[in-house]
Amino acid sequence: MIRIHPACLTAALLAARLAAAESAPVANEQFTVEELGKAGPHWAYVVDVAWNNEIDARVRVLDGDSFRELGQVDAGFSPAVALSPDGHTLAVSTTYWSRGGHGDRNDVVEFNDTRTLTATAEVLLPGKRAMVPPATTSLGYSADGRLLYVPFLTPAASLAVIDPVAHKLLSEIDTTGCVLVIPHGPNRVSSICDNGRLMTLAIDAKGQEASRTLSDPFFDAETDPVFVQGVPSPTGMLFLSFLGQVHEIDLRGAQPAFAAAWSLVPAADRGKWRPGGTQVGALHSARHRLYVPMHQGGEGSHKEGGTELWVFDTQSHRRVARWPLAPLKLAAVTSVQVTQDEHPLLFAATADGAVAILDATTGRLRHVARNMGQTPWQIIIP
Repeated sequence: MIRIHPACLTAALLAARLAAAESAPVANEQFTVEELGKAGPHWAYVVDVAWNNEIDARVRVLDGDSFRELGQVDAGFSPAVALSPDGHTLAVSTTYWSRGGHGDRNDVVEFNDTRTLTATAEVLLPGKRAMVPPATTSLGYSADGRLLYVPFLTPAASLAVIDPVAHKLLSEIDTTGCVLVIPHGPNRVSSICDNGRLMTLAIDAKGQEASRTLSDPFFDAETDPVFVQGVPSPTGMLFLSFLGQVHEIDLRGAQPAFAAAWSLVPAADRGKWRPGGTQVGALHSARHRLYVPMHQGGEGSHKEGGTELWVFDTQSHRRVARWPLAPLKLAAVTSVQVTQDEHPLLFAATADGAVAILDATTGRLRHVARNMGQTPWQIIIP
């Protein structure tokens, strides 16, 4: 009888197993992309500019019904984001450096498929993209989706006209000191001037300037400037002022038409209660409801988030609801957006990096999505 030491037996078994493993190759892992499909009525794109990691901004896709984060889109440094009119493409104007935070600079517009969240094409830009906080005026599609406008600032002001279908830079147009982009119709775009006027360009079929006009002033930049984060409306745009004036602009004609301004704040509270934050208003078009984060503060507090949400009827110009945030245990709201369906949700980004989801008709808190980035700066609804 031959005896085998247990240690030798263990070594022999281990060697046999290793030999078997080597003879049976492991299959390569396959990566797949799951398509999101058509956007739901309560989805939102949350633009996180990530000031604690400035070269790594993100656009997060949040489902307001399941409360799930469905995916992310990389957005580089200080991005501007716009959704195409058909909802199929998320355009991101951004900047990259070859060594992370330094090196060769590359400005680019990237086009991302909203079903897969993958970049499908890009257009290289001159290195003078306006690095401003993301807003409705920092990147914009024409109404028919055939043109995309990108503001430049060096500090000389101009804008680029891009063909987002052929992915071509068509032109750069000097805007004579007026900044940012407010597209309207298939071939017009306006910029805001420091004297309170709008400069409007008509764009021809080749993407070149056909004509330009300058409007009368609609606000006084010295006494009561407006937030450049305009609120889109069915007829044009609403601009809110630091003191709470609402300037409604009709952009359907060849020239902007300005309605008489009205106030969010009663006369007794003027200068005490103010709008503030990074996305200072959201409009539900069918219900004529304007949602504004409001805070108590003085001059220079326009970047502070709201401690209350005020709701206004844009037809009667009356406040119809006032929702304090302290009972909901929410930090100051810096950005708001509302869905446009019959049962709307209000998305409210807070100063501590969360996004609260509320019933837009009652103010009831449905959910708080935590860890949505350091600074959820802008919210876009498909």
